[in-house]
Parts: sequence; structure tokens; C-alpha cells
Amino acid sequence: GSLKFSSVSASFPDDPVYMYNEAHRKEYVLNEQGMLYQGVHKYITSRPWHFGQFEDGILDICLKLLDMGANYHHDSNRESNWRNDPVHVSMVVNHMVSEWLPQNNDYLQGAKPLSWNGSVPILQQWYKGRCRPVRYGDSASLASVMCTVMRCLGIPSRVVTNFYSPQRAENALVVNELFDCTGKTLRGKDSLWSYHCWNESWMARRDLNQCCGDWQCLDPTPLETGRGSICCGPTWVRSIKDGDLDLDYDGHHMFSRLNASCVGWLSQGSVSKTKLHYDTWPCGQYISTKCIGSDLREDITRAYKYELGMDQRLYLDSQEFEILIIRNINKHILLIVKVPTSLRSPFLSDAGIAMRLKMANCPVYGQDVCLQWVLENLRKEPKNLNFNLCAQVMTCNGCPLDQFWKDNMNVILGPREVKTIPLHIPFDQYGSHLSDYNIMRVVAVSEPECGGEVLMVNRDIVINKPPVDIKLLGKPRVHATCTAEISFSNPLQENLRNCVLNLEGCGLFKEPTTIDVSHQGWHLVPAVFAILPQKEFSNWLVSVGISGCEEKLTKFGTI
Repeated sequence: GSLKFSSVSASFPDDPVYMYNEAHRKEYVLNEQGMLYQGVHKYITSRPWHFGQFEDGILDICLKLLDMGANYHHDSNRESNWRNDPVHVSMVVNHMVSEWLPQNNDYLQGAKPLSWNGSVPILQQWYKGRCRPVRYGDSASLASVMCTVMRCLGIPSRVVTNFYSPQRAENALVVNELFDCTGKTLRGKDSLWSYHCWNESWMARRDLNQCCGDWQCLDPTPLETGRGSICCGPTWVRSIKDGDLDLDYDGHHMFSRLNASCVGWLSQGSVSKTKLHYDTWPCGQYISTKCIGSDLREDITRAYKYELGMDQRLYLDSQEFEILIIRNINKHILLIVKVPTSLRSPFLSDAGIAMRLKMANCPVYGQDVCLQWVLENLRKEPKNLNFNLCAQVMTCNGCPLDQFWKDNMNVILGPREVKTIPLHIPFDQYGSHLSDYNIMRVVAVSEPECGGEVLMVNRDIVINKPPVDIKLLGKPRVHATCTAEISFSNPLQENLRNCVLNLEGCGLFKEPTTIDVSHQGWHLVPAVFAILPQKEFSNWLVSVGISGCEEKLTKFGTI
């Protein structure tokens, strides 16, 4: 039979998961809806997620998870009472969830990660499938499922997104990116994810002598190390910020995701490489979570990282060098001297050239991509440069895919001249190549000058998905059927094929609903559906996933 479960409550002051603010308790324990943030740091997108921690049968599934995770606890003396310890409960849940949703780029034998709208179908499939892994997931779905389980067990939790997050780096504090002479990103040992999600849970860490609760990081996404795959946490957020990395679980892994430097290399054959740039502050940007009581994004970066120039960051010259002291990595004091800020991409002022890529439009799938390439000659001498340009598809985990656009250009800059060059990438060149996450990378790299110097600028771009409009066709009442209409514009000059709407809503559907819209043409696509509200809400929400359409469209909406 099941082991005894000792409950915890965020409402009781003596409980290790106590939250004194009622609005916080409502958000992080009782709210069944959330927002996930993804995209790239210069263009953050969001989509709703149905946690569903109070749906029928979810508590039984969570207790089953604890039963199966009991073997994770190796101290037999505590076997009967570890369930009232939120630290160990969180470790068990973290370990179990990390095995649920394997990640894979081949989804033929399972669901694509972006097809999930909520945690309930994932938990139900795991339970009904005799606790076998549910294929497939990404960091967002893993963190969201863990958030559901933790909230169901009474532990306040939220999903957090970090933009530019290194994974599987041999040197934990340096990430290497490889490019060829055309600007194409090459596969390497390191990867820099566009975004990465993990879970935060609120608890007082008695193992750290904490008398009050605070946020702890828990990352169920498996991390590849020299010892194999691990999942990280719980790690006290404040310890990551302060660099106290030897007092917690996997603190050095979390720290490196937020503070690693990025080095770009031009590959010139199997042996020769030329350094393109050394960016000292690319990782750990715009760390985001849902605001309390609204669907807005809250930036919590300062909970993880000090602002430049404060506290543990000392400056010899604030315009040139930065010294960062990191304590307690491998029980040594590590001193990292950052390179001059002038060398940071994309402003390569030491080379006498400043470059950047600006968006001229906000492209929606079906439209051409338009950019402005701005070059500035910082010297009194003219410049004559040859550049190779390219665009290729990137996955959210930094994996380079198809290179679909190439060009070359000669650029002449007079003394102190600023020049803006328009770049145009037609839809018919990129449309058939995009992956599920709709991310592409545009790169401009110079051919080596006489001195061997190479200049490069790059930008990751998110192609927007068609907006979905959802409206009620009547006034909703509890236990009374109400109809609603979903509509979206097909941006393609072709009919939809194999396209379905996947609907899910808290207290609105007994189970996820699917509507086939394959018969629709390339105009406005409407679909009417019925809902049967089971609860009273101040806000009604339906998650809508559009799949099919040759795997081109995915979108979510709210009502």
C-alpha cells in the first residue's frame, strides 16, 4: 500500500512552506492557470498553461508519484516521515518528473512538446500508461508538470524562464559557438539554449537553518554531465546570486547557466579556429515568471544576479574592465577578469566597426522578413569590406538546422560613416524550413582582412504565429452550456491540411477537445464549440493549440 502522506500548508505560520501574503498563496498554490514565456530575449512570447492541480484524479496521481519515488530516499531511518519534509518531497518529484517527458527531435512515436496545453493530459497519460514515460516534452512542459504536482501537494510553486541558458558545457563558465566562413552555425559540444524553464518552490530550508521561507530552484530537465544525466535542485535562489555554491544541491550548475561567458569561433578547417567575439554577459537574461494576479510578465533577474557594478562586482574602470569574484566553486576562490566591454558583440569598436541587426518589421508566418543592417565606421580611414550573410533555422535548445538563405556583399564605408543596408528574406525561402519554435538566426561575417581580423554580427528572430480570437456567444453560467467561437486567419495562400484545434480549459471541458478545421480555405477560419462551466471564475481561459497545417501553426488564446 501507499506510504503515509503528511500534508503541508502555506496557510499555517509554523509550516515550512508558509507564505504570509494571501495573494501570493492564491497565485502559487490555488491558481490552476499560468503563463509560460519563451522566444528569444529580444522578443519574448507567452502562452497560457492549464496546471489543473485540483482536477479529478490529480491528487491520486501525485500520491502515486510519491509512492514510486520512495526508492529515491536512501535513509531507511526516515522512510516513514520524509513526506512532511518539503525539501525531500521536492527532490523526489524533481527526480520522477525528469524521467516522464523524454526530449527528442524525432516526434514520430509521440506528441510534439508544443502540442501540450496543460499538465492534466500528461499526468493522466502517465498514470493510465502504467507509469511509462510520456513522449515528448521540453523544459517548459517538464517545469509545468512539476509545478502542478507541487501545488497539488500544497507547496507554493511557479514556472521560471531564463533566456540564453548554456547546457552541456565542458567548461561550466564558458560556452563556445562555432561558425563557418558563410556564417552558418555549426554543431559543437556546447549549446546555448534560447530559453530554458525550471520550477521554483517556496519553503524554509531547515537543512540550511532557514527560519523563513524563500524560493528554491528545481530543474527537472536532465543535465548532461561527466557523471551522466542529473536534475538540479533544490537550490536556494539567494545562494546562486551570492555565489555560495557549496552549501546547496547543484548550485554550481545553476550558477553557470546564469553567468557563463560566450565565445564565438570561426572554424577554418578541422584544426584552425579564429576568435570572433567574447561576450561576458549573454547568459541569464530577462528571467521571467507570471505576475501575481495578472497575466503580465514579471522580471525576476535581480533575484538571481546583482546589477552590474553592485556588491560583488568590483570595477577597475567602469568603461573597460569588470572583475567578478565567484566564491566556493570546487572549494577555491575563482577570479574571472572580464574582457573590455568594447569587444562585446555586436559592437566591435576595437576593430573600428560597430554593427547591429535591427528588425524592420515584426514578421508573422507567411510574411517576408525585413531587417536593417547598421554599420558604423569609427575610424578616420575608409573601410572596404566583403561580407557573407546567411540565415538558418535554430531550435530553442541551440541546435542549428537548415541553412536556407545566403548572400554576399561588398560594403564601402567612408570616414565616420554610418550606413544602413536593408536585408530581405522572402517567405518562400524560409517557410518550409522552420521548426516548431519558429526561430531563425541571421548572421553577417566578414572575410578576413589583411591583418586576419574577422567581424561578425548575428541576431535570433522569432517568426510570429497568426493571432487567435476567442469570443463567447452568450453569457456563461455555472452548469449551463455556453457556446464560443474561435477564429484565426490562415496566412498561407493554400487550403489547410491535417489541421485540428486542441482545446483545454479549467472547469470548462471534462477532457481536452479536438476540432477538425482541415476543410477550411485560406481565409478567416471560424470554429464554434460548446463549454460547460463547472466553477465560478473571475477570468475564463481556454488554451487552444493549432496543429497540423503541415506542422506550421501553433497558437493559444484566452477568453
